Amino acid sequence: MTKYQLDTFDHQILKVLASDARLSNRKIAQALGVTEGTIRGRLKRLQEENYLRFTAVTALSYLGNPLLVFIGVTAEQGRVKEVAQAIAEMGGIRSVIITLGRFNILVVGMYGTLQEVLDVANNSILALPGVRHVETSISVKQLKYDTRLAKITRPFVPVDDDE
Repeated sequence: MTKYQLDTFDHQILKVLASDARLSNRKIAQALGVTEGTIRGRLKRLQEENYLRFTAVTALSYLGNPLLVFIGVTAEQGRVKEVAQAIAEMGGIRSVIITLGRFNILVVGMYGTLQEVLDVANNSILALPGVRHVETSISVKQLKYDTRLAKITRPFVPVDDDE
């Protein structure tokens, strides 16, 4: 099965939504000079193909001001993907990124206490086979955080309507 390829019109819809995701289908249609049904159909397909997901981004204060933690992980070459996958399955982890540079894995998580951070970094991640080094950084103040580009939310899991 061939994956759906975005066309120019899909990109136009996404650009309009990026400026204000609360726009109605009617307003998007007016802006792009098409019918509301056209927009509705395209949005449905973009969501089904996992190109688009609507979500409310909550302020960290709503979540009880958790500690936003960045964990740099150095894993043995040849085990990076295996280690990254194991970390991705841990609780509290919001993002796992394979990188080039000082660390080969960057982990972003949110935790309620320093003890939770310590448990994850030292007792969970460092204990994984293939992990050589773990280094944590804790956010103390956010000067700029653009949620359009850096959403730290729960991972997207498609819902099977047949269940």
